[in-house]
Amino acid sequence: MPYRLPSEVRVVEVGLRDGLQNEAAFVHTDDKLRLLDALLAAGLRDIEFTSFVHPRWVPALADADRLAARVQGYDPTLRLSALTPNMRGLERAIATGVREVAVFMSASETHNLRNINKGRDETWPVFEPIFARAAEAGLKVRAYLSTAWGCPYEGDVAPCEVLRMSQRLLEMGAYEISLGDTIGVGDPLQTRRLLEALLSALPADKLAMHMHDTRGAALANCMVGLEMGITTFDTSLAGLGGCPYAPGASGNLATEDLVYALERMGVRTGVDLDALLEAGCLAQRLLGRPLAGRVLATKDCKE
Repeated sequence: MPYRLPSEVRVVEVGLRDGLQNEAAFVHTDDKLRLLDALLAAGLRDIEFTSFVHPRWVPALADADRLAARVQGYDPTLRLSALTPNMRGLERAIATGVREVAVFMSASETHNLRNINKGRDETWPVFEPIFARAAEAGLKVRAYLSTAWGCPYEGDVAPCEVLRMSQRLLEMGAYEISLGDTIGVGDPLQTRRLLEALLSALPADKLAMHMHDTRGAALANCMVGLEMGITTFDTSLAGLGGCPYAPGASGNLATEDLVYALERMGVRTGVDLDALLEAGCLAQRLLGRPLAGRVLATKDCKE
């Protein structure tokens, strides 16, 4: 079978939210805006920039309302989204002018309990008014489905369960399901089997891949997805990230690593790699340490 590639892909940058939420040190709002501006300068147009979670649970994102208020003057054609864990978070997002939000749950029961303190069946009634309120306010809703490849508490997750939950989220009003390998256990064969199950019932343009690179297989898994028709990938600047409720989870696939590979393969991303590496250097300076991105490691980040 010939190796077919799309002409272009959509890169969803999640470093400002999924990356910084795992940082012990608080990054000042002004510095988050500097990072956002650097990402935009690199050509990224789809950026999840914060989460309206209670500051007690994620202190690193305690400035969500201030940050959201300050990005409202940005180009309205940009897709600047925020995570909303509950109705209160959604109302905060609406009040600050956010135009797109994301909800999240887990494909495994135990991780869902640890992450949002509810079982999967208890989560659906919580989502129903959130989707309804978002629609009323004219907001698009994306849905994250975590632990789709494996759970730190239960092990492998059945593809049929991932499909069942993805279908229900789409029926509720999600425009896209971002499938998460939250602890980075997936391998290319497992990815193929999971996507075969999902694509037997769902169109590829309703699915995205959100791969953590814990065991170095994230890029290889994305290449399988690319070949099978997936054209949206979540990545994080310099490989920032992790999950506070998933033991062993490390950072996401680095945005620059995916962009480098795709551009070398002739697949357009719309991202300027040199400018993206400058953004990675800025992130290293702000956090005060080397970060995990492999392509970033090849650059001399001068002050």
